[in-house]
Amino acid sequence: MTRTTRTQWISALVACAGALAYTVGKIDLARKGEIGMPGFPAPPEAYAGIADVQAAQLGNAGLGLLMAVTALLLLRLPAARFLRWGAVAVSWAGILMVGAGVIGFAARATGLAPSLGAVPPDMATAVVALAVGALWVAAWSVATVGAMRAPGRRPAAG
Repeated sequence: MTRTTRTQWISALVACAGALAYTVGKIDLARKGEIGMPGFPAPPEAYAGIADVQAAQLGNAGLGLLMAVTALLLLRLPAARFLRWGAVAVSWAGILMVGAGVIGFAARATGLAPSLGAVPPDMATAVVALAVGALWVAAWSVATVGAMRAPGRRPAAG
C-alpha cells in the first residue's frame, strides 16, 4: 500500500468515524428527548418549534449515517459519472455544513457569539465534541481531495 493510498484509507475511515460519533450523539439525545449537540444543550425556547424532538434527532442520526457511507464511498468511487460527482458534491456539502457547525459551536463555547447560546455548562464535553468535529472535517477534506486526485477515480473522468 502506497503512502497516498494509506492516507486516503485513514482519512476516509476517520471521516466515517466522525460521522458515526455524530450519529451516536444524536441517538443519545433522542433517547433523552433533548435537542442540541453533545456538550451544547439547546436553550428551552428552542424546543417550541419542534413538535417531536425524538423524531427530529433520529432524522439527524440518519443524516449522520448517510455522511458515514459517503465518506466510505470516497475509498472507491462508483463507476457512473453522476454517482462519482454526487459522492464528491455531497462530501463537500457535508464538509461545509460540519465545518460551519464546528466554527459556530466554537464561537459559542468561547463566548464570542452569545446569540448562538450560552457557554456550555460542561466545557470538557464541549471541547471533546469540538475536537471530534474538527478532526472529522479535516479527515473528510483529505479523503475528498484524495478521491478527486486518484487516477481512475476522478469525478471528471467519464
